[in-house]
Amino acid sequence: MKRLFSLLAAALLLAAPLSAQQRYTTRSASIDFFSDAPLEDISAKNTQVTAAIDLLSQQLAFVATMKDFAFPDGLMQAHFNENFVESEKYPRATFSGRLLGIPDGGLPTAGVVPVEVEGDLTIHGVKRRVRVPGTLEFIDKQLVAKAKFSVAPADYKIDIPSLIKEHIAKSVDITVYAVCSPQLAPPVSQQQAAPPTRP
Repeated sequence: MKRLFSLLAAALLLAAPLSAQQRYTTRSASIDFFSDAPLEDISAKNTQVTAAIDLLSQQLAFVATMKDFAFPDGLMQAHFNENFVESEKYPRATFSGRLLGIPDGGLPTAGVVPVEVEGDLTIHGVKRRVRVPGTLEFIDKQLVAKAKFSVAPADYKIDIPSLIKEHIAKSVDITVYAVCSPQLAPPVSQQQAAPPTRP
């Protein structure tokens, strides 16, 4: 996961010129999902989601390891990983996209700013283009990102056993919450200097 986070941050670093306090990252964003169903409500939470947001290029990316979703019931968690999302075969869900709706003058340092996020959401090996609403807000110099949307398991080729298919909701509510810290450019003294030329 550490290597994955480094690659995620590096991808955004290459996307835009260096600029202090424009890139924000975290390794502890959370994703909750909930499905209200007649047979049994299904809920889980993952608090080890990696995220990177670049306000300069208006790009962002999230990576969630499927086995990090915690369920209130161990049997339900086993079914989720083994039978539904096939975590061994498809270990991660990812999102990569762009922010829409950032004011021309940049994100204000006070207040909640409504935005939209558009990009590729990959779950169970299936990539689909999505566009969802969200908000951004600065709190104590950290960037807080929130979003809520719904996902249909069928859209990602997640098969529900026929025995319980009629008792499971056709969509799942997803809630994303990320508190990201600024990632600053290294000091000039730490940057690689050109070797001196010989006289």
